[in-house]
Amino acid sequence: MTMPASHAAPSPMARSTPLTPLDMNAWRLSVLIPCYNELGTIDTILDRVHSTPLPKEIVCVDDCSTDGTRERLQELKAAGRIHQLILQPHNQGKGAAIRAALAASTGQVVIVQDADLEYTPADWPVLLAPIIDGRADACFGSRFLGGPHRVLYYWHSVGNRFLTTFSNMLTNLNLTDMETCYKAMRGDLARSLRLTANRFGFEPEVTARLARAEARIYEVPISYSGRTYAEGKKINWKDGIAAFWHIVKYNLFE
Repeated sequence: MTMPASHAAPSPMARSTPLTPLDMNAWRLSVLIPCYNELGTIDTILDRVHSTPLPKEIVCVDDCSTDGTRERLQELKAAGRIHQLILQPHNQGKGAAIRAALAASTGQVVIVQDADLEYTPADWPVLLAPIIDGRADACFGSRFLGGPHRVLYYWHSVGNRFLTTFSNMLTNLNLTDMETCYKAMRGDLARSLRLTANRFGFEPEVTARLARAEARIYEVPISYSGRTYAEGKKINWKDGIAAFWHIVKYNLFE
């Protein structure tokens, strides 16, 4: 007799998922830093990344900056502050930059780090802990779980929550912050995902791909120091509309 869907037996993964801790003697974090016109902050964020006492490689991708960031990154690479530097031939967007960095990465864990100082590497230990101890395949840093944050745009937070809720409806996840930059993942899993989004569609796409892969996803609170548009914030309402389409596209059509 066919069992009703609501009483179906759980999948083998749902019954028991063994812990898969990392080998602490042989692991490394790949820090993926997409850059576009961040001359005023790139040195500071690299200082903060280097001050975090974890084994790491730093992979920077310049998305054809026009403010001198590209030339500064080349100087930092020559000085040994960056391990790998990729120069995009033309502006392609954040998603394309992350794909390029991911393809060049070698770490057992990868994390996306924006260059604009909105997110702090001081939160990495909490973010990485579920992956390191083997509970998770990916961990999202949520700006809405109670961490300290700069008080800014109300409608941005409303938009973020709407997009997260809509994404959750299609992925069947219960995230609080799908649009967060801070997504840490096991390196082999991240490099196996088929990613295609070029701009800010990366966030809903990687969430959909992880859900489809039945990855074990954790979420932890992080701090957040958002920028104003005068300070260089790039995302706008058009990106919000595009994100809605990306959620539909990557959950229902690809």
